[in-house]
Amino acid sequence: MEISTLKNNLNNIRMKKIQLAGLTILLLFVTVVISAQSNPPEQLTVVLSNPGKPYTLKLGLLNGSIKVSGYGGKDIVVEVSSNEKNKTAGTEDAGNGMKRIFPGSNYEVTAREEDNVVFINSDHNKHISLILKIPQDVKKLIVSTVNDGIIEIDNVKGELEVNNVNGAIRLTNISGSAVASTVNGEVLANFNSVDASAAMAFTTLNGTVDVTFPANAKSNLKLKSDRGEIFTDFDVVIEKSAQGPVKITESGMQKLRLDDWIMGKINGGGPQILMKNMNGNIYLRKAKS
Repeated sequence: MEISTLKNNLNNIRMKKIQLAGLTILLLFVTVVISAQSNPPEQLTVVLSNPGKPYTLKLGLLNGSIKVSGYGGKDIVVEVSSNEKNKTAGTEDAGNGMKRIFPGSNYEVTAREEDNVVFINSDHNKHISLILKIPQDVKKLIVSTVNDGIIEIDNVKGELEVNNVNGAIRLTNISGSAVASTVNGEVLANFNSVDASAAMAFTTLNGTVDVTFPANAKSNLKLKSDRGEIFTDFDVVIEKSAQGPVKITESGMQKLRLDDWIMGKINGGGPQILMKNMNGNIYLRKAKS
């Protein structure tokens, strides 16, 4: 009995050692995977030829998100990180002893400055994120991305031109004017002040359009939502809201079009503000004082 008990105890000890060893290997594997997927951001600095003077920034990606924030500095600081998971060689067996070799998450971001005009772009086959700090007052800021990315701009003054395709656009604490357009995603904008002479437009196909202007903003409005509602807390003087089809003659042919744009004015009118979507509501908000 004693010998049998001793053998059982030894077997139990061996099993515990094997389980412990297996757990150790598993923990090491998880650590390696996390480390391989972690891509620390890189940083580059663009020095303007004429610091403190009006400048133009043009920034474009094919795959990825962009965040731009205004600050009190004089340089443009760009933080770049890759969102792609690193892959290692030998993770796929092609048979006959051959292994597929995966490329790493290398990417290239270029920045070029000439006479206070800055161009920043990336190679088109990598998914990356760009986070920029820029001097707050900009003459013109042109930002675009296409796939799987959000564009966020905060605390910037100037003329903004923002384009996305598959992602949202969010503009906060901005001053000046903006033209913002996407296809799949919401368009949100919050203005501290507006350029009293600039026309603006905010459009998407699938998503909410939600824009907040100062209470004293003056504008001629052109609003349309095909499959949504339009809301505002401004006192809008409606000038036109078509209720039926309009006949248009072109090359001897008559065409019927349902023109359901809502036209109106706020605070007596001013430059045109266009807001349009197909699927989603439109909100034109008055900033709280």
